[in-house]
Amino acid sequence: MQLPEVTRRTVLGAGTAALALPTLAACQKSNLPGSDPDAERTLVVGASDEPQTMDLTANAQAAIPQVLLYNVYETMVRIDSEGKLRPLLATAWTISEDRKTYRFTLNEHAKFASGTKLEADAVVKSLELFRKEGVGNKAQAAKMSVIESVKAEDPRTVVITLKRPSMLWLYDLAGTGGVVIDPAGMSTLAERPMGSGPFVFDSHQRGSSVTLKRNSEYWGTPTRIDEVTFRYFTDANAMNGAMLAGDLDIISDLTAPESLDQFTDTSRFTVIEGTTNGEVVLGMNHKNAALGKKQVRQAICHAIDRQALVDSVWGGKGTMIGSMVPPSDPWYEDLSKTYPFDPAKARELLKEAGHATGLKLNFRVPALPYGPGVGKFVASQLKDVGIDVRVEDIDFNTWINEVFVGGKYDLTVVAHVEPRDIVSWTNKDYYWHYDNPEFNRLIAEADSSDEATGIEKMKQAARILAEDAAADFLWLFPRLCITKASVQGIPTNSTGVSFDLTGATVRSS
Repeated sequence: MQLPEVTRRTVLGAGTAALALPTLAACQKSNLPGSDPDAERTLVVGASDEPQTMDLTANAQAAIPQVLLYNVYETMVRIDSEGKLRPLLATAWTISEDRKTYRFTLNEHAKFASGTKLEADAVVKSLELFRKEGVGNKAQAAKMSVIESVKAEDPRTVVITLKRPSMLWLYDLAGTGGVVIDPAGMSTLAERPMGSGPFVFDSHQRGSSVTLKRNSEYWGTPTRIDEVTFRYFTDANAMNGAMLAGDLDIISDLTAPESLDQFTDTSRFTVIEGTTNGEVVLGMNHKNAALGKKQVRQAICHAIDRQALVDSVWGGKGTMIGSMVPPSDPWYEDLSKTYPFDPAKARELLKEAGHATGLKLNFRVPALPYGPGVGKFVASQLKDVGIDVRVEDIDFNTWINEVFVGGKYDLTVVAHVEPRDIVSWTNKDYYWHYDNPEFNRLIAEADSSDEATGIEKMKQAARILAEDAAADFLWLFPRLCITKASVQGIPTNSTGVSFDLTGATVRSS
């Protein structure tokens, strides 16, 4: 666990001095060896999930912070590619003895792209926006609900008091719910997000692309990239074709891993293979009478050969998991063998539950790269044990509105990419509608405990989630990113939802 040591009281970040440098270099071009300092530096990034809106507060869709987090919006602290907390807008922070009061010191050079100085009042307004009743991004609102009060002590000091100690909250502050928004952009969140990052939002061409441009007045270490365009594809082969043709500089996440062999020419391409915390979850609606029975959920888990599924759908790339915990979390244990592939056991459990025959389930599959493949594979394997599954492919916006928000489904599948998102299972109103008081108690006690106790209780909670077959945790996404050989500075691991381009560079040929 990389939380600051409470006993030290004051947390200073390595690299703070670099963030505090004046921005005289902000208008300089790259002077990397082999580069033309006067050349325009642009990147075109292929992606598969287009934002439905640019308003982070209105929608939990990961595609929004993929573009905006750290690139356009910044947070007081951030998570680096190793999963460690680093300073960003805050140069230091202190934690009270009771672990409930946090005092952040803002970087004196920080300012928004509009030129307005970034001060404590803006942090307060931004956090209050996510805490507001009725906010559309309920997942982030829930994470910020632990805040009792947030105050600007002076222009450079923010004091946040929590309702209770929280082992997880500082990591949440480094994510979507902790972004600091330019007060001048509060009314244009959907059309023109305004932040303090090294890029500024330029345009969103619906059905096509999102473009960011260089913030020439950036307060910190400037980006070497003048313009970034996220170009969206619904077909993985089309995205690969565009990369092979030279129309893309980056594939943000290879959505057809079986096609990796196309990018073996190291003179043209670099393959970045790392880790993520994206758990691909076969969700089961616990409000369904049959799925409310543990034996039925256990049967479904036993009926699916998850390694064969990954081999079939994701080119064998992915780590087996058995709970909502990736190996990068300090409370990780290998629970992947909790329900081994055993169709005979699945049939036996279904019979015990009174569903030996006749169980029919609706499987609503979002139109994401892995969705249709998972839908067909799972339906086939469940048919083998006597469960009749009707697969319904739906667009992702419909999935958000009807499945994620409306809970209208029996089975579904989606990748959960927020860090440390096991806590989502404590919310009985979340789309799974899972409600286990013992699990909830352990998570609450873990979050309020010291580090060592908290880690042990989180392990216990993860075991309950696995043994209860709360869902079938199919696999953990790998980080598979393709770049042109000239592109550098893309992180190896993805520890959050941002596609972080703040360190990207391009060498001219």
